[in-house]
Parts: sequence; structure tokens; C-alpha cells
Amino acid sequence: MKYILFHLSILACILFSTTDSTAQKKRTSTAAATFNPANRPKNLSDTALLELVQKQTFRYFWDFGHPVSGMSRERSNVAFDYGDEVVTTGGTGFGIMAMIVAAERGWVPRDSVSNRLLKMVKFLSKADHYHGIFPHWLNGGTGKIIPFGRKDDGGDLVESSFLFQGLLCAKQYFNGNNNVERDLRNRITWIWDEAEWDWYTRGNPDQLFWHWSPNNGWAMNFELRGYNETLITYILAASSPRYPITAQIYNKCWAQSDHFKNGKEFYGVKLPLGFDFGGPMFFAHYSFLGLDPRNLKDQYADYWEQNVNHTLINYKHCVANPGKFKGYGENSWGLTASDTYDGYNAFSPTNDFGTITPTAALSSFPYAPEKSMKALRHFYDDLGDKIWSEYGFTDAFNESQNWYAKSHLAIDQGPIIVMIENYRTGLLWKLFMSNPDVQNGLKKLNFESPALKAISKN
Repeated sequence: MKYILFHLSILACILFSTTDSTAQKKRTSTAAATFNPANRPKNLSDTALLELVQKQTFRYFWDFGHPVSGMSRERSNVAFDYGDEVVTTGGTGFGIMAMIVAAERGWVPRDSVSNRLLKMVKFLSKADHYHGIFPHWLNGGTGKIIPFGRKDDGGDLVESSFLFQGLLCAKQYFNGNNNVERDLRNRITWIWDEAEWDWYTRGNPDQLFWHWSPNNGWAMNFELRGYNETLITYILAASSPRYPITAQIYNKCWAQSDHFKNGKEFYGVKLPLGFDFGGPMFFAHYSFLGLDPRNLKDQYADYWEQNVNHTLINYKHCVANPGKFKGYGENSWGLTASDTYDGYNAFSPTNDFGTITPTAALSSFPYAPEKSMKALRHFYDDLGDKIWSEYGFTDAFNESQNWYAKSHLAIDQGPIIVMIENYRTGLLWKLFMSNPDVQNGLKKLNFESPALKAISKN
């Protein structure tokens, strides 16, 4: 879990330096001043509640996006010395997918979304990048890098893969024969074609690295090994039309680790891959916002089985509640990375301190719809006065500590919208899997998928 722990060590140092500051209160008070969660609609049908949650959460990306770049802000509260300017590369990718949902469902006009995305892509074309790969954070006004850590001041391959996942979905969706959508597609193609995924192999045919910096080179030295949230990085790196990696790297780096294959049972559920008990739930979300796990298979796993079973283990742990935390149960479950009462942490059954994060259960709708709906009902009907806000659910809560977050994070809000939509219509899965470059990448890595079979017949 060294990749997670590395990022958490950085976050622990800087994320909460001003959590209770006057600056935060000023920033959040304007939007929240007129919002009263007690007035939220009551007695909604399941369908109406899903629609409301998606639409309300979308406001984080639409109303709260950076005014200059249109990119997604890292979080709703001021938590860095950088003030209001921090935008997130990966969270923006999730936000792009949320905007596609908004256009499809008519929450905002299609042309408004395409124009917003065109502004964003124009900004990205001039923003700092490193062999075509973007940093974790940018200044949303200037496009200059904001270092994520002392030596993390260059390209972030994983965050960029989350961004490109969204951009490729947008390229497929905005297929209209008008100037804006044509320009949007062309600019996405240009940025995508210029991303040098193979640079991040460091010239080694058996390795792929997370970071490179012009100031610090390969000093971060993190290889993408073992099952975690970075499967999408390998898929996109293999899919690149100009700078692809080989299948050998996938098999020699990604699959070669002491935390890749598992095969053991936890709470009576077999886990094919990954850490014992599955790790935080975002492993089943971030890569699969666009990558369709339904009958997706390679030599290592059936990824639908992997994600469903990961979800069930997380759920069963919360129901069993070995830590005896207040509020856990079949209607209140979900452990993943989030804010918490004493900072930020990546929660899982092996790292559980009583904090439930709504995105964990809500982004798992495709995998466990009945269990996710019970959680959604509880979060909204029973806890809504404390965690429902102008941007959907706040980030997390811990009833043992009587703590309820006021914050929102882009990387937690985005998957809620996207995965609920994939549960309802499969929209983002269809878009991403229809991209010809993605199809080629999946074939190169010897994946099987009904989406590939359907394409080959046409």
C-alpha cells in the first residue's frame, strides 16, 4: 500500500493546515448561507432520489468550478497555503464525466457543457505539462504547477490517466457537426496524442513509473505495481496512438507484486486480486468510471467479480463492525479515502477508525444496488440534516466522534454521479469503451470484453 501511504503522508502534512480557519469559513459560508438541508425534498421514489443526488452533486463541478479554467477545485474548503487556486487533474477528469451526464439528462444545455469543456481544454493545452503528462495540481488561474509534494513537482501519470479517461469520454459524446464540438474533439485528440506514456518507463521495458520531474527526475521512484486504483493508467498507456507502452510492462510490472494476486476469502467472499480485505473502495471506482468491468477479463481476473466481491467484503465488514463503532450497519457502510475528524486517511477493513464516507457506498451502485440504496436512504433521510448540502453529501462522518464533515472533495463527489449513471444507463462505460484507441489498448493487453466483441462484429 506504499502508493496510498505516500500520498497520505503528503496530504496529512498540508491538507488541513487551515481546516478551521477564517478563510475556510468565509469561502464556505457564501454558498451555504441560503441552503437549509432540513428543507430537502422528502418521500422521494428511488428514481427521484438518485436523480436528485446526481444533480445536486453535479453542482460542485458546475457552480464551483474554477472561473478561469473551468477545472475542478481540489476541495470546497481552503486547505492549502495556495488559497482558492488549487485545481485537480484527476478530479477534473471525473468532473468532465459528470458534465456529460448533465448534458445527457438535460440539467444544463448541451452547448453550455461543450463550451465549458472547450474552455477547459484550451486551458490545458497551455498549462504546465511534462512530456505531455500533467501534474497532480495546477493553479486554476495561471496553469502553473502547484507541487503536490517537495519532490512531486512534475508529471503525475496516474492523475493524468483519470483526466484522459474523462476527456476520451467527452470526445466520444460530443460528436456534433458544429464548430464548438469539432474544435473540442480536435483539441482533445491533440492533447491525447501528445501524452508520452512511454517516457514514464524510464527506458526500461519492464517498468512504469508514477512521477517524473524536470527538477527532481525520477527521485519519487514509485513503480505502478500491484492491484490498486491505477489499472486505468495501464489501459490508457497501452492505448496511446503515438507513445504507447507494451504488454510486457503490464505483465512484468503491474502484475508482479506481493499484493497483486490474492485468492483468499474474507467474510466468506473470495477476493481475486489486491490487498487482504480489498483495500479502500476507490480501487473499484476510479479506474472503472469509464472502463466497463462487466465481463471484463484478462489472464489475471474477472473484473466484475473483483469489484462486486470487493464491495461485499467492505459491506460485510461494516455490518460485522468488529471495532464496535457507532452507526455502522447494513444501511450505513462504506470505507474509502476521505476527510476525517483528525485529518485525512484511506479507510478500509484493515484501517478502520469509524469514519463512513458516502462515496464508498454510493459509487458502488453498479456492484451492490440494493445495499447502496439502503445506504443512500439512510444518508439522505436519516442523516441529511447533518451531511446533505448544496453540493450533495459532504465528504464523510464519524458518529463515534460526533463528527460530520463540512467539506467536499472532487475525487469523492465525481464518482457518485458517474457510477450512479453507469448503474442507471451505462452511459460512461459505453462512451469510453467505444473509443477506437481504447479498444486497441485493451486488445494489446489481451483483455476480453463484450464491448470488444460487439465492435469487432460491426
